[in-house]
Amino acid sequence: PVMMTVADVALYVAILARIGLVPLTVTTSLSINFLRKPRADRRILARCRLMKLGRSLAVGEVWIHSEGVDEPVAHATGTYSIPPQR
Repeated sequence: PVMMTVADVALYVAILARIGLVPLTVTTSLSINFLRKPRADRRILARCRLMKLGRSLAVGEVWIHSEGVDEPVAHATGTYSIPPQR
């Protein structure tokens, strides 16, 4: 649950940083692949990239790592619905 939340929040913040505070921008799809167990003695860090930012949809990916470790522990992709703006 923690890694899924980190991925969702990272993408949400990245999208709102680009489009501004748009109410009702919501997650429509979030998929995560767990690649290996994270280190228990390290924090997890996320690196987010927006792949597409359109008028009504945004798609992005998040790589999650244990702090100080190069190999990712998870990879997530998400799609977000952006409501029409008036």
